[in-house]
This record gives sequence, C-alpha cells and structure tokens, in this order.
Amino acid sequence: MRPSGVQAVVRGVMEGTGGGAGAEAAAVDWRKCDAVAKILASCPQQCLSPEDYYSLVCPQILDLLHIQDKLTARQFQRVATTTLLTMVKEHPQLAEKHLLQPLLAPLLRCSETPELAEEELSAGTVLVTEAELGSCVEDVLKVYVVGNDSSSLLLGSLQSVLGVVFSLYSFAKQNVSYLRSPCQEILLWFLEKSEREAALAVLEGIAGLNSSVRALRPRCRFRAGSEGGATAVVEETISDEEEALYQKVSSEQCHVENLVELLSHCQKSGLAGDFFIRCLKALTRVAAEDEAVPDSAAVPGESLLELERYHAGQRRKLLVLQLVATLCENVSDTVFTDIAQVEEFVAATLQRACVSPARGHGAAAEAQTLAMAMGLVAAMLGGAVQLQSGDFAVLKRLVPLLEELSCTYPEPLTQELAADLRIAICTHGAVSPATVGAAADGMLGNKPRTGRQSHAGALSPEGDQAPRPGHGSPSAPGERSKEQSVCHEPGTTGPALAPCADSQAPAGLQELLVSAYDPQPPARAAALRHLTSLITQRDPEALRLQEKVLQVFLENLQHEDAFVYLSAIQGIALLSSEYPERILPVLLARYECPAQGTEDAAAAITRMKLGEVLMRVTRALGDMVVKHREPLVQAFLRGARDPDGALRASSLSNLGELCQRLGFQLGSIIQEVTSCLTAIAKTDPKAEVRRAAVHVVVLLLRGLSEKATEVLRDVLRDLYRLLKHVVAAEPDGATVLHAQLALEELDAVMRRVLFPPQTLEKKIVVLP
Repeated sequence: MRPSGVQAVVRGVMEGTGGGAGAEAAAVDWRKCDAVAKILASCPQQCLSPEDYYSLVCPQILDLLHIQDKLTARQFQRVATTTLLTMVKEHPQLAEKHLLQPLLAPLLRCSETPELAEEELSAGTVLVTEAELGSCVEDVLKVYVVGNDSSSLLLGSLQSVLGVVFSLYSFAKQNVSYLRSPCQEILLWFLEKSEREAALAVLEGIAGLNSSVRALRPRCRFRAGSEGGATAVVEETISDEEEALYQKVSSEQCHVENLVELLSHCQKSGLAGDFFIRCLKALTRVAAEDEAVPDSAAVPGESLLELERYHAGQRRKLLVLQLVATLCENVSDTVFTDIAQVEEFVAATLQRACVSPARGHGAAAEAQTLAMAMGLVAAMLGGAVQLQSGDFAVLKRLVPLLEELSCTYPEPLTQELAADLRIAICTHGAVSPATVGAAADGMLGNKPRTGRQSHAGALSPEGDQAPRPGHGSPSAPGERSKEQSVCHEPGTTGPALAPCADSQAPAGLQELLVSAYDPQPPARAAALRHLTSLITQRDPEALRLQEKVLQVFLENLQHEDAFVYLSAIQGIALLSSEYPERILPVLLARYECPAQGTEDAAAAITRMKLGEVLMRVTRALGDMVVKHREPLVQAFLRGARDPDGALRASSLSNLGELCQRLGFQLGSIIQEVTSCLTAIAKTDPKAEVRRAAVHVVVLLLRGLSEKATEVLRDVLRDLYRLLKHVVAAEPDGATVLHAQLALEELDAVMRRVLFPPQTLEKKIVVLP
C-alpha cells in the first residue's frame, strides 16, 4: 500500500530468480504468478475498505506493465496481467473503476462519449500523445489478448473502445506504423471470444449500421508520430463543402475496405459468412422499403427531424450496398464454410426476389444474382458437394421460398427452375428434372451434358444417350414426368451404400418415389408398400437405387400418420435384412444422432421408431445378429442415457430383447451393460425407466439360468446388491415386483449350483 510497495512484494515472492534464465523460468511458472496475484488481490485486514486498498494498489499494478528492465520485464508483466484478471473476478466493480478505466483512458478520450461531446476544443489540440497511445494499445494487448480471459466484464469494457481501435487500425493500414499488428490482434481476439450475435453486432457498429460501438469523437483524427506510432489530435473544420464531402466519402470507403480485409481473417470460423448473410438480409429489407415507398424523396415543408431521418435512412442504404459490393469483390469466393451458410445466403436472395421482383433499370443485376443463387443450389444437388441427410434437412428450409417464387416471379424460366429445385430437394435428388442439371452445368462452367453420363459414358436403357435440353430451355410437363433421377447423395454415416447409379430410373419407379411424398397419407402409404414389394421381389432397378429408396423410407418415418410410418418401418426393416452390412450402420448412426433441425420431442419419437426397425432387423437376421452385437448394444446403451424418458425406456426394452436374441452371450461388454443398468435403476427420475432397467436384469437371469454364475461371474454380486436396493428403497410397485422376481430367479439358480440334486448311481467296477 506504500509507494513502490507492489514491486517490493513481487520481488520478494520472486526472490532467488537472479535475472537471466532464472527470471525467464519464473515468468513461465504460472503457479508463482498466481500466488503473487492472490496476495495482491486480497485486501489486508489493516485496510479499512477494499475501495481504499484498490485505489492505492491498482495504479502500481498498471505500472508493472511498463517495467523497462529487460531481465524482469516479462516476469513483472505476467504478474501484472494475472493480478488484474484475478481482481476482475473477485471485485469486478472496483477493478473496472481503478484498473480497466485507467487502462483504457487514452482510447476513451478519443471516443464519442457524452462527457466529452460537450467540450469545445480548439484545432490542433492533442487529445492523446504518441507515447500514451502506443503504451495504451500495448497494455490492452498484454491484458486482454495475452491474458486471454473472455469474461463478460472484460469483453464489455473492450467493446467500448473497439471503434477507436478499428479507426487506429485503419490509420495504421494506410501508414507505416507498428500499431497495425497489435490493433488487428485485439480486434480478432474480441471477435473470436465474443458470442456470435455480439460479434456480428460489433461488426455492424464498426461499419456504421448501428450504434453498438462508439465512433471517434467529432474532428478527432490520427496523425503519424515521430516514433512510428500515432497521435490523436483535433483537426480544423473543413470550410469547403465539396472537399468535406470528398473526405467523408473516401474515409468511409477506406473504412469499409479495411473492415472487409479484417473479416478475411475470420473466414474459417464462419464469422465472415454470417456477416455477409446479415448484410444480404439488410439489403432485402432495403428492397422491401423501396418497393413499399418507391420514390420517397424529401418533401418541402417537412420538419428538420424528418429530413434528418430520411437522410440517415438513405445513408444506411448506400452503406449496405457498399458493404455487400465490397464483400462480394474480396471474400465471397471462400466466405461460406458450411451448407447452412449457403442456405441462408440463398434464402436471403430468394426472399429479396419474392419481395421485389426484378424490374426497371436494376432488373438485369437482380436477375443475375437470383440465377447465381439458384444455380448454386442446383450445383449442390448435381454433385458438386457431397450432401448428407442433415444437409437436405437444411435445404428444405428453401422449399417455401421456392414455391412462392414459382408462383409469383414474372419470368417463366425462373418459375420452372424454382419448381424443379423444390422437387429435387423434397426427393433428396431422386427426381432431378432437366432444368436443374442445366443450371448446375451453367454454375460450374461445364458443357451441357447429354444424358446422365458415368465415367465411361453410360447409355440410356434404349442404348442411345438421351439428349439433354440446353440451359434455360423449358421442358414439357410430359417430358419432365418421364425424366429419370440420379443418385447424388452419398451414404449418411459409416460405410457407403450401393454405388450411386448414374443411369436413369424407370418412369414407374420415379412415379413411386414422387408418390411417396404425396400430401395424402393413403397415397403415400400405398407408394411405400409398393416400394417394399419391389424390394421383396428383388427388383433390379429398386435395388440399384437402394440408397434413394432408403432415404424415402427414412423421410416417411417422421410422418405422424401410423399407416405411413409403419409402412416405412416395414420397408426399412426388409431392406436392412437384405443388406445389413450397408444399411445397419446408417440406421445406427441415425438412432444415436438425430437429424439436425428437428425438435427434441419429434427427434425422440423418430428414434423410437428407428429402435423398432432395429429390433425387426435383429429378428430377421436370426443367428447372424451376433456379427453386429457390439454396435447394436452400444447404440441402445447410448439411447439409455438420452434426456427423453420414453426413449430411455424404449432403449432398455430393446436391449433386453437383443440380449435374448443373442442368447445372452454379450462377451466383453457385459460390464458396460450391468453398470448402465445399475446406474439407471438407482438414479433415474422416471419410474418406467427404472422399471425397464430391472426388467432387463430379470431377463438376463432368467435366460442364462445355470450359466449365470459363469457368464455373470464378475458382476453377479453387484446385480444382487442392486436388486436388494430396489426392493428396499424403490417407491414404484411394479419395479419392486420385477426386482423380487429377479431375486427369486437368482435364488433358484444359486440353489441349483450350490446344492445339485442327489442322484443314486450304481457303479460296477471290474478289477484287473
């Protein structure tokens, strides 16, 4: 608490390092740094209040960041950073007042704050000197980036000066300054550590689309310093309006370009793609506003407030257009990192086309943008990327927009392509009209294909290659109904399914695949049962497209009508029993990880239906199910830990039946099974789940009979203790009954083992 007392404490605790290699080792030793930090952050008993203690100690802690001695500088800086972070955690309000605000004071003086807005400063006034500004930026880098503590208080305090830091970064980009690298690291650290919505709001604030970030105060500008840094000064007001306008426009252009350049470092995390989509959605709102009020020019006689609002709105529109244009020019080629971002981009474009169809002087550009977005979807469906089943769940969000576009857009070819894309998405590529392939070729820059060619140039069933319509040429409804589908989507998980057939499917099978998505449940169920009969008859075309048929069955498994989903269950079970090596890994993966984009309740119901499919497959496989023993048992054990109680009970019931099918020969995983059953029977909050766990124990003991002492040798005592615990402490009567039955079964088994029945035998021995 005395002058230089903090340094004395640090030197005392770090005593013995002796500088050089010892000081380096002490700086690396985080335990010593933590010890010093706890000492400095703890208010001593002789101090009247933490407020007084912090007011005396905090300035000395900040001084530790500026130690010039090269031998101990790193050691002292690490201690200072650790101490500051400890104080922020223990006394956030005091730390913000006595540590963070003084630390950020030079940057805050440059920002547009209410306290400083009223001050009238003369031109040439130095707000922050070069030494202050450089030292402040370096301190922020040491505390925030090197300290790497992403608490809400630190992120919030740093957000208050991000506008100034970005302006300094833009200045350093245009000049030779050592401040460019630390400013960039500070900005990227904040964007990485913040929540995605907060990071996007900050980017919008930096761009000027909202007020989440404080900008530079009026007339504050940075000038190059003599030591390679920068100085914040108040510049003179430009009297020439044209010159002032030129300076403003060029400054904003440079601002946007530097922001996009900064975003180019955030592409792997997906932040750049999310911000691009956010700007596209803002552009859609601009189009909607222009459509609602096409020529909203300022009317003479309006109030100054209304005029100001009008000009602010126009400035925002121009800024959005400028941002989108710059993003497209610089980072759009690699901006998207996953299918979800591509879907959001296409959705924003389709939404804009639905709100404001291309007309007037901007019609060509709007139509070209729409064609690019729809071509992007067509290229994905055409095999440019490998689409998983979860990707189709994401793409299905585009179906309502495509349907609206197919009905309302004025251009016929675009209407037809939108309708065909909707069909291709709904059928997972099983039905792929000609317009979709042509759009994909146009997007990928390929020549129009003749038929669906394989690597060797596959021929159509008639022996000739079917000609393909050119790009944009509409096909007649009769022709489209006879077109044949291609299997583009690979297997979802595990080993790949049957190779995707490049030749076209017959019209009859295609009609069945389309009917499987009929809105009327009877027609849909009839189509599913017809597909099942084709599998039973081992129809070559249906077996060749078994992957697409499986996808159709899996989609209908989610239908709420019992007639539909039971037909789907029957079809999947039959297909899996025919090709267990290919289909079972897919079913197990879906059982363990539900499809993305579904609600928890719907996902649990679908997984229970998949459990029924798996049990039908095990019954059909018979003795061959032993080969798939471990993945099946592991899947049901994972299901027994699901948050949904009904799914846990269903998984345990399936596990019991599977044990019976396996002849209770569980091998090395018997320990996992019994541990899971014990934990659930003792701790699960749902009575039906505990009941199912005890029922599995009953099935194990009853099925193994005399073999229980051999198969369950290592876990028999644990099961006995579990059953005794259930009988003594279980409130559910049915569960207690199951446990009593299991104890009786165990008692009978042990009696037969310990006291085998006495049999009288007469032996005749012939002596030599």
